[in-house]
Amino acid sequence: MTTKREEPAQNADERTMLEGWLDYHRQTLAWKCEGLTDEQLRTASVPPSELSLMGLVRHMAEVERGWFRKVLAGEDPGPIYYSDQDPDGEFHLTEADTWQEAYGTWQAEIETARRNAAGVGLDDLSVGTGRSTGEPFNLRWIYTHMIEEYARHNGHADLVRERLDGATGD
Repeated sequence: MTTKREEPAQNADERTMLEGWLDYHRQTLAWKCEGLTDEQLRTASVPPSELSLMGLVRHMAEVERGWFRKVLAGEDPGPIYYSDQDPDGEFHLTEADTWQEAYGTWQAEIETARRNAAGVGLDDLSVGTGRSTGEPFNLRWIYTHMIEEYARHNGHADLVRERLDGATGD
């Protein structure tokens, strides 16, 4: 698999641009994971940190689920990998955890996110509300936050990948 990354057009309308940059950053994370074994993808970058590429993908599956299902649509799907007993469960990997499962789950959450956002305008408010404010979010805010979330974690992914096999790139 070769992940193709495309920046949105420089003259795109606002929604196309936001969705384009979000997809670009989703594709970047997938690209950072390409060509590695499950063992490499589970490998923590620098102990004592538990940060790994597979953990980042599982984390982003949780983030997609939280923002586009729980907040935007008001669904209560429950967590995928974490629990009250293990709030960082997405980063706690075992040899039984596979790239196929993590990637498939992440992609399913991305598809659900796209479906849930498809009929919502940028200024439309979410059904769910913020934990600290109790206020809803508009879709524009959610898209912007998701771009920021991916961009930050893609920086982590850059460092983890370089530590694993020396590969670098934007």
